[in-house]
Amino acid sequence: MRIIFGVLFSALLLWGSDATIEVRKSVDALPTIAVEDASSDYQDGLSKRFFRVMVSDLNVLSIFNVDRDYVKASFSDENVAEVHKEIDYVVRYQLVDNNGVMVVNVNLINNDKVMHKLNYRIKNPKQYVFLVHTIAASINDFMGADPVDWMKEKVIISRTTGPRRSEIMITDYTLSYQFSIKRSGLNVFPKWADRTKKYFYYTNLTNGTPELRKHGVYDKSDELVLTSDGMLICSDVSADGKKLLLSMAPDGQPDVYEYDVTSKKVKKVTKYSGIDVNAQYMADGKIAFISNRLGYPNVFSKKTTSQATEQMVYVGKSNSACTAHGNYIIYKARESSNAFSKNTFNLHLISTKTDFIRRLTVTGINENPLFSRDGDTVLFVKKYKNQSSIGVIRLNQNKNYLFPLKGGAIQSIDW
Repeated sequence: MRIIFGVLFSALLLWGSDATIEVRKSVDALPTIAVEDASSDYQDGLSKRFFRVMVSDLNVLSIFNVDRDYVKASFSDENVAEVHKEIDYVVRYQLVDNNGVMVVNVNLINNDKVMHKLNYRIKNPKQYVFLVHTIAASINDFMGADPVDWMKEKVIISRTTGPRRSEIMITDYTLSYQFSIKRSGLNVFPKWADRTKKYFYYTNLTNGTPELRKHGVYDKSDELVLTSDGMLICSDVSADGKKLLLSMAPDGQPDVYEYDVTSKKVKKVTKYSGIDVNAQYMADGKIAFISNRLGYPNVFSKKTTSQATEQMVYVGKSNSACTAHGNYIIYKARESSNAFSKNTFNLHLISTKTDFIRRLTVTGINENPLFSRDGDTVLFVKKYKNQSSIGVIRLNQNKNYLFPLKGGAIQSIDW
């Protein structure tokens, strides 16, 4: 149980809306873009919140230099606002209340000409954040940039709310939208069950003995999958949703297990006298996992059908977390050891096929890395100078963005 609670309470504070650049290693000659609010309804502040999320998303696209000034306009105006005359592109949006249904009209303007039109209807205005992400992704596609479908994904988190109490919430990647789906008890380590995101797995610790349960987002079902003494965590789900990688310690020694969803059978994948946990699916039938085989946590890999293991990381120590996508691994490494000051934990990217290594973060404590489905973007959690943030790394664009957090404490996250 000490292992579980060691992970459980290494949590961070929750919230975020406007992205800020953490690292920008080069100044690119990017086209400029601005946003104009032409809404006639929703004067309660929603149109301004819509504006802030839109500016944030356009910034994270990494293909524009984004003007952040809030400007009102008329949707029928042929010309952009005077202050935007020198701007390359303008996104003008209009929010209209149609008997409780929010109608959203969007024009992408270049040289006073509408280049791209978008029209949406949304029954629940509280979910406007996901609509903004959809609009930003559409503009990105229109510009011919690499797809950013990950922007539209729902994120699931567990956050601690008190002693032996936690809350599982569904959010967007900026944490601007938050919906509580499980409040009572101690429920941690949520993982989406498959790509439809209609169900998720989580560990229930309310009664002491860890239970792995499966919960329905829409049908509210709650099914017991497994129980195990010591620890029981679902660390990854296969792409087809048919198999789970579990960290279990039924005999007091943590090992990696694989659970077959169809047959409901459990197979022991690692057999080591120390600690093997936090396994992630890789390419070619392999998994990456954390083990203390060297006397400290490090990243190893193996096939689920073989006991032969391979050390993956030779830089950094206390490499206690990792995420995998194809032939790439991102891991957390301690880069300082000072008994009288805070230590630095950075994220590094390695290839399993070459000696390539790239440090992705610079300062503070960076943890909980998660690849997007396409492998182009990484979500992570950062602590620095008493400020907690959610971070987004655009790998191909070599840019990092931070979303400041407020209130609560993140225990685990998945997208």
